[in-house]
Amino acid sequence: MIANFGLAALWLAAALATLQLVAGGLSLRRETPALAGLVRPVAIAQGLLAAVAFAALIVLFWQTDLSVKLVATNSHSAKPLLYKIAGAWGNHEGSMLLWVTIMGLAGGFVALVERRLPEPTMLATLAAQAFVSIGFYAFLLMASNPFERLDPPVAEGQGLNPLLQDPGLAFHPPTLYIGYVGLSIAFSFAVGALITREVSPAFARAMRPWVLGAWIFLTLGITAGSYWAYYELGWGGWWFWDPVENASLMPWLAATALLHSVSVLASRNALRAWTVMLGVVAFSMSMVGTFLVRSGILTSVHAFAVDPTRGSFILALLAIYIGGALLLFALRAATVTEGQRFAVTSREGALVFNNVMLSATLGIVLIGTLYPLLAEAMGSKVSVGPPYFNPMGAVFVLPMLAVMAVGPLLRWRRDAMARIGKRLIVPGVLALTAFGVMVALGTGLLPALGLTLAAGLLVATLLPLAGRRLRTVTLPLWGMVLAHFGVAVSLFGMAADSAFTQERLVAARVGEIASVGPWQVRLQSIMPVAGPNWTALEGTLAASYGDDGTPAILRTQSRSFWAPVQQTNESALHTRWNGQLYAVLGEEAEGGRWQLRLWWKPFVTLIWLGGLLIGLGGLLALLGRVASDLRRLVAIDKIAYRRERQGR
Repeated sequence: MIANFGLAALWLAAALATLQLVAGGLSLRRETPALAGLVRPVAIAQGLLAAVAFAALIVLFWQTDLSVKLVATNSHSAKPLLYKIAGAWGNHEGSMLLWVTIMGLAGGFVALVERRLPEPTMLATLAAQAFVSIGFYAFLLMASNPFERLDPPVAEGQGLNPLLQDPGLAFHPPTLYIGYVGLSIAFSFAVGALITREVSPAFARAMRPWVLGAWIFLTLGITAGSYWAYYELGWGGWWFWDPVENASLMPWLAATALLHSVSVLASRNALRAWTVMLGVVAFSMSMVGTFLVRSGILTSVHAFAVDPTRGSFILALLAIYIGGALLLFALRAATVTEGQRFAVTSREGALVFNNVMLSATLGIVLIGTLYPLLAEAMGSKVSVGPPYFNPMGAVFVLPMLAVMAVGPLLRWRRDAMARIGKRLIVPGVLALTAFGVMVALGTGLLPALGLTLAAGLLVATLLPLAGRRLRTVTLPLWGMVLAHFGVAVSLFGMAADSAFTQERLVAARVGEIASVGPWQVRLQSIMPVAGPNWTALEGTLAASYGDDGTPAILRTQSRSFWAPVQQTNESALHTRWNGQLYAVLGEEAEGGRWQLRLWWKPFVTLIWLGGLLIGLGGLLALLGRVASDLRRLVAIDKIAYRRERQGR
């Protein structure tokens, strides 16, 4: 009954998306007030119906309804409740339903609150959003039905991948999807503005909150996903350049460039073509990531290896959406005027430079991700990993970070470097000192450059606040400073982890001590333990740091799941202010010894602290922009009210 109800709601939502597209498109071609007035309510109703369908799927997983194929293949009656619910989106069909639900709700929210754009542009935007949604509805209903039934129902479900049975993975995918869907809204705004030839500051102000919101969620999602992979997979790394990791990084790079461009257009009426093009590119990267994860061409712990025909469907959608948008841009390029000009030495110039660097980095990641897949399709095996991505990315990222230190200090339109030279002395001295220390320690070139830039950036990013009364600093400025400071913190953590990490692989008996870095680690015991749907051997470790007194107790497990059958390793972490001890229990070796893998990772937690600071900075900027827009709308309403009274 609930499955049928959810499927009916999904069909109705698809029908309303079609009505939204038709009504929005026709209202642009002729005077049809009735159709124009229909678009906004239909968009709201469509989003609500999609939410009803997704709520029905969650109920099915909560109840473990084994008459539904998706539940039977991705859940189990013995699974903890959190992972039963998370199983609703921890699979291909459910995650796509979550995608269209967020897309529908976002489109409905735009229809409900957005009043700044001219109505034709708003109608074109909602029609474009409906066009995007229809493709995903068709994909769900024709190729990936989440409510498909089993007759007869099975006796027990197959369960969820044990690696995904983690709180981090319960919240990581929805966070990323909100980011992806926010970029779909930006894409629709760009298409709507091209259709009506309204690429203006008003268009940018309407688009900016969605870009900023999407960027915040992408930042937090990538940060959470990185930390999950770090502690859950037991490999001791925080980024592997896996194609699925890259699938989330590429939209973030494009969204970062888009955020800078849309802010310049909103406040300075410049970078019009940049903004529109990046709006298309950012969503296209989301679509490329969706194709990589769901086409079956990748094998990854967090990829959905499915029927390649589904990948073909997504590839067709990618060609239609992105190809159509690029064709529209080519046809309308002559109408997208240049906007206000600016000097190379200006804040706009710095932003353009960094956008070029971000775009080049995006190209590096895209090529490195797709080339092995193309080579394999042609019969060759090629591995592209850190030896390619790290140095090639550094060629563009390091200059970008250097300009990021200077750009916020420059004036708009035109400035001279001589004016801000004195303010850069302290960051410059710190950077040179850090570089000298790294050379003396004999670290590698890239870690040394990373720590050098991080040292300078930690001070330079705070300089926009110098000489200001902090009470008068606006939230967007606080947000920019905090986000840039977070970049410096993350960079310091990345470089320190690369330069100073120490690793030991030992085979120890109970009672024996192993050392790694400043730590002395004793294997205290190996004991069996049991969980809700797993059993494990748990190793208890007593770790002493230098001459500290009481040792820290760590517990690492080797788990055996039975739904489905799979072995996993649960790492043990102990965090100090200056780094993290990381331990993984392996298999039993000869002579009663147990394999232990130990890492001492100085300052590694700064990587994720920086990510949180970047997201918090974005949130402050978003709150400031929304408050400013609300004040502007209230002022406009007051002026209109006064004029109306004067007219009477």
